[in-house]
Amino acid sequence: MWSGPRNISTAMMRSWGSRSDTFVCDEPLYAHYLKATRLPHPGIDEIIAAQESDWQKVVEWLTGPTPENRPVFYQKHMTHHMLPTIGRDWLDHVTNAFLIRDPRDMIISLAKVLPEVRIEDTGLPQQLAIFQKVCDRQGSIPAIIDARDVQNQPEILMPKLCESLGVAFDPAMLAWAPGKRATDGVWAKYWYANVEKTTRFEPYQSKNDLVPHECQAILDECLAIYEQMAKHRIQP
Repeated sequence: MWSGPRNISTAMMRSWGSRSDTFVCDEPLYAHYLKATRLPHPGIDEIIAAQESDWQKVVEWLTGPTPENRPVFYQKHMTHHMLPTIGRDWLDHVTNAFLIRDPRDMIISLAKVLPEVRIEDTGLPQQLAIFQKVCDRQGSIPAIIDARDVQNQPEILMPKLCESLGVAFDPAMLAWAPGKRATDGVWAKYWYANVEKTTRFEPYQSKNDLVPHECQAILDECLAIYEQMAKHRIQP
């Protein structure tokens, strides 16, 4: 599942992790991304120490036998972690799906945690590039879901997503126990406080904030990318 930041990606991982037949992993390319970029993310040294940072070894694991012999291996990926130096051939050996979010909401959220929001920080150009590569390779449109649709109608969207992936829907995906998970990355203590309180997908709530003036320059480009993908999304 390819997502940009400030999305419902961790809640989506909770949903899939509620299935008894599924093993989930949390942003497996994060350590490589941080080691290569040295961006000042919270817990950077701890993350690099705790997680494999050689992308080739990570990909070997992602495309190898499913952990714990589970039938389904759910991989939560951030699109901006796919640096240009990381090979793309392995995408042919997994089923790719895409989680999108209205960039207005994403940028408002990002602006609260980043001193400067660059378009690459949204993950949208990277997400579109991965999407286009998958389309070209498989000759069809992969599954795309919009966060707002999932939040407002999970009982409709999650079965449709499962159907598009060729996986039987499990009602357990609509609710989960609150708290931490052993499968969460070591960065959970910096980012997951809110999701740890959840027990389901929370209905979408519109934002009263406006996109900051300094972010207006990238908004139109972000919207154009989002709309290219959104027109293919699974409809409620």
